[in-house]
Amino acid sequence: MERVLDVYKQPYDEEYPVVCMDESPKQLIEALATTVIKPGQEARRDYEYIRHGMVNIFMANEPLKGKRFVEITEHKTKKDWAKFLKRIADEIYPKAKKIRLVMDNFNTHSASAFYETFLPEEAKRLYDRFEFIFTPKHGSWLNMAEIELHVLSGQCLNRYISTMEKIITEVEAWQNQRNNKNSKINWQFTNDQARIKLKRLYPSILD
Repeated sequence: MERVLDVYKQPYDEEYPVVCMDESPKQLIEALATTVIKPGQEARRDYEYIRHGMVNIFMANEPLKGKRFVEITEHKTKKDWAKFLKRIADEIYPKAKKIRLVMDNFNTHSASAFYETFLPEEAKRLYDRFEFIFTPKHGSWLNMAEIELHVLSGQCLNRYISTMEKIITEVEAWQNQRNNKNSKINWQFTNDQARIKLKRLYPSILD
């Protein structure tokens, strides 16, 4: 926890950007409306909900610049994660010396993902572009990408959407609007506050 908070208080450095990454599932649901008419009663609308599977939402955001980058995939595998990080490294931060990536310690978030997806030379090149900073177990709230996912869910995905293509279109529009506004997260939690508010989590030192 303290390492994550130390990273958050660092000043902006375009050569060593701090990027938060998280992922979340989204169910594809189609709502079909039908008119129900019963003798002696007014016609009413009834709905049938059809499930069309799931998609995965990858979220990466750079808190100090107020930018976020979202990708929708059919699955959430090691290869999907590795390809998303390749996009971050090569398309979004091609000139960065080292990308400081804050994320949870999920089992797909490992060096092996690169080697299972790319040739060894490319896997090593991509792995070397990142410094991985893991949030503690049960501490995913420390990841600012989780906040961005919550905003995305509330502002864009708070209704039934039946196709992956529609979600991609909606999310892209949301991303562009939020990026154009340079919307930033007002993060104020520090190590000093953690040592007071979360004192129970620290070991007791006895004389």
